[in-house]
Amino acid sequence: MTEKYSDPRFLAVEENYKYITERIAQAAVRSCRNPEDITFLAATKTVPAEVINHAIRCGLRYVGENRVQEYLSKYESIDWASGVQGQIIGRLQTNKVKYIVDKVSCIQSVDSVKLAKEISRQAEKNGRRMPVLVEVNIGAEENKGGIAPDGLEDFLQEIAGLPGIRIDGLMTIPPICEDNTELCNYFSRMQQYFIDIQTKKLDNVSMNCLSMGMSSDYEEAILCGATMVRIGSSLFGARIYPQNK
Repeated sequence: MTEKYSDPRFLAVEENYKYITERIAQAAVRSCRNPEDITFLAATKTVPAEVINHAIRCGLRYVGENRVQEYLSKYESIDWASGVQGQIIGRLQTNKVKYIVDKVSCIQSVDSVKLAKEISRQAEKNGRRMPVLVEVNIGAEENKGGIAPDGLEDFLQEIAGLPGIRIDGLMTIPPICEDNTELCNYFSRMQQYFIDIQTKKLDNVSMNCLSMGMSSDYEEAILCGATMVRIGSSLFGARIYPQNK
């Protein structure tokens, strides 16, 4: 087992994890918060289970997958006994909800009433209320999911009455930006929506989590109010996609 831990990819994960947690802590302090206020979720798309488990041994406590099929393929191999939580962070089809509703702690990409209703229905069948984040299409990009900002409050009110979900916050993926000023404008707008919704005290709507920021921009996101960052390549290295046969 010791020889396995000397694998270069394992050693890189250890170094990257330490570096990222230090940068998160520094950004938290700069934003007048405690490092413990920021959740580090590892985006594990294409990452083998044994590498994920090594990150867990380093201290990682949240993992997020984009696709249900990949999540399920790794599920039995992940060290859940350590207390790590799994989440779905990519677009979710309604016909896939039933496969993961008992296997995740949160679904981050709710962007339609149809999906919210199916999550509620399947969660109730499993005797639980599923925490969800509502995805906001902050850049109004046609190729991305998410609720338009001007329809966010109406959407929240429409799904808040569903018995099998608990709205826990918001998530977003901003457009690719040429400079930090433009990027931070998107993040700051998201923070303002987050704060505005908090003040309205809507039933079954708790703004506990603002999930934004990835490998290239997590520090900026934290400085603009993110409470969770989703980091993949900075932790695990460039994604390695399987070759088509």
